[in-house]
Amino acid sequence: MHYLDNAATTRVLPEAAQAAVRAMTECFGNPSSLHKMGIEAARLLEDSRKTVAGALGALPEEVFFTSCGTESTNIALRGAAHLNRHKKGRVITTAIEHAATLQTVKGLGEMGFETVLLTPDGTGHIPPAALEEALTPDTVLLSCQLVNNEIGTLQPVAVLGAMLKAKAPRALFHIDAVQGLFRVPLTPKKWNCDLMSVSGHKIGAPKGIGALYVKKGVRLPPLMTGGGQEKGMRPGTEPLPNIAAFAAACETRAARFDEDMQKVAALAAYLHERVAGLPYVSFNISGDVPHVHSLAADGCKSEVLLRILSDEGVCVSAGSACSKGRQSGVLAAIGLPRAKSDCTIRVSFCPENTREDVDALIAGIEKGAKMLRR
Repeated sequence: MHYLDNAATTRVLPEAAQAAVRAMTECFGNPSSLHKMGIEAARLLEDSRKTVAGALGALPEEVFFTSCGTESTNIALRGAAHLNRHKKGRVITTAIEHAATLQTVKGLGEMGFETVLLTPDGTGHIPPAALEEALTPDTVLLSCQLVNNEIGTLQPVAVLGAMLKAKAPRALFHIDAVQGLFRVPLTPKKWNCDLMSVSGHKIGAPKGIGALYVKKGVRLPPLMTGGGQEKGMRPGTEPLPNIAAFAAACETRAARFDEDMQKVAALAAYLHERVAGLPYVSFNISGDVPHVHSLAADGCKSEVLLRILSDEGVCVSAGSACSKGRQSGVLAAIGLPRAKSDCTIRVSFCPENTREDVDALIAGIEKGAKMLRR
């Protein structure tokens, strides 16, 4: 099997799986219990928090565990809105965000907030001038992806954050860093970032674990109430096996960061080399990270080509896994013609991929093109 859909999810790293098993079979106490097993579990919880905080460029007390990036984003955006529920104000995001952001912002608009979607330029980036035009003194929130999950563009978050704080100093800046974790170094404080979402299953941890960075001094209300875990931010008994696995994945990825980046960059270069030999295949856009690539195979409908590739043992997607086959709003927002977006596939690497995976992809595309192009 040649798995090239790592922007959707990744294989669990051995180190993460071992950490989860240990937490399930040895350190299985409830972290809220006061006996020895509970104390050991609480220690593992806080040690894991320190590790994840290091990966996020944060203090341990600024990291709250959640179930996924979507939940983290919902807590951040809905919490920021709740802080401004009486005066409302302007909420700004971009037209190429993940559905977790776009659907939540849509809901805030229905609650009375003024919402603005920034349009990217043809390269998939948000021009700072677009934010400058949209900013008002009553802006209460800006939410922006760090790395786009479909086209791999890296947004100028440092510039956008500085602009936000200059025009609306009390506004909160949320960054969706789900695709950015261990693709680029995370430095939220340098970015004027108040809130940041990440997810474990994008880096080799199991599904069902994420984290939210909340800058020290920012107080968000929880979405749920209960036993007060995670300082009340996310009540409910902590999923310690997943948390320990997330920390182990972060530790492993951090130790190999430079090596992994070199591997993925070499794979990206090889993909470009192989695609150059297919005149009917082109890159829709030049991404900024080597992990995510958007390709169009002219005359090959995405949904049909995906089935052919799958039959050949090659796993890719047409775009965001959360879009479930719908027309990509990201590709439409960057002005890609419908004929191109209908023939688009997303190839996303992890450090464990090989040149053989790329070769299998190219062979599958060639087979599909012979069947579909007339």
